[in-house]
Amino acid sequence: MRTFDFSPLLRSTIGFDRVNRLLDAATRLDEQGVSYPPYNIEKSGENDYRITMAVAGFAPQDLDISVKENVLVISGKGREEREGSTYLHRGIAARGFERRFELADTIKVVGANIEHGLLHVSLVREIPEAKKPRQITIESGPAPRVIEHANAGPTVAKAA
Repeated sequence: MRTFDFSPLLRSTIGFDRVNRLLDAATRLDEQGVSYPPYNIEKSGENDYRITMAVAGFAPQDLDISVKENVLVISGKGREEREGSTYLHRGIAARGFERRFELADTIKVVGANIEHGLLHVSLVREIPEAKKPRQITIESGPAPRVIEHANAGPTVAKAA
């Protein structure tokens, strides 16, 4: 049995409670041994990802894909038993399912399609302009002064 206590780490951090939830959820899923339906997570480019899930026997109207608060939820409604059918072996699962994927703030779901019993969900990382690396020009002359404003934060004033 593996249990981790992250409370000492979380006592001195602010805003990392989501990380704690992620770790708790990951260890819970690992213990439960949930493996239905099987899926792959692929990185197909620098900012492109794809989740491929085996959903044989599910029609598009039986599947639901939603995103709420950075959680992608893929669920499928189980099929009803056919009257009068007797199975000698039943290896194709027909039960309902729900899979959850935690998404980073910059990951957006851009589309989904189903082909040959495989559901493909396309994702892309969209980095906001403010978080992208930027080049700072180096000027010569006196150093700029930093002026503190109560509401606006620090501003750089150039020497005249």
